[in-house]
Amino acid sequence: MGASERSGGTRGQLVLVAAVVVAVALVPIVLAYLQLGYHADVRASSEYDDPTADATGTLTRALATATADVPASDDWSEREDAVTTVRDRLEPRVEHVERARIEAGTARSVSYNQTAAVAWASSSCPGGPGRSFGPCEAIDGVVVQERAGETHVLGIAIDLTVTTERGRTTATVTLPTVAGRK
Repeated sequence: MGASERSGGTRGQLVLVAAVVVAVALVPIVLAYLQLGYHADVRASSEYDDPTADATGTLTRALATATADVPASDDWSEREDAVTTVRDRLEPRVEHVERARIEAGTARSVSYNQTAAVAWASSSCPGGPGRSFGPCEAIDGVVVQERAGETHVLGIAIDLTVTTERGRTTATVTLPTVAGRK
């Protein structure tokens, strides 16, 4: 055997040893990746969603639309009419939320919560120095406040029940309007 044949065999062994070293160096990287538990987009799957989040988001947007022109049209003495108007405007969206995922096996129920509305009206009614707002009142789950003789809708309090094959979730949620945020 000549010198060139021996150096070719040595070179092959050197390449093989280098490949083994690289493979061994990659093992901790692969193990670290697997231990992180990375999932590309877990929130994209409804399996991991908060069962009440999409319903409350839909109702929050609907509430903003339903209350958009109520303060300019109803004076404080007609606040019950303002509440009826808001509830009538919200009704189609409430029905939509309740029917939206029936085919997927999710049943939702939305109802107004007068007790939570009263608690919210007494604890979170905007006021204080520099604000000349009148009283807050909860009527049929809708919180209203008198401001300059007009009725301003501050928000609603609802009970939201979501039933899936995994179980039932019930939440009492207060949804403020822009006027109802402190």
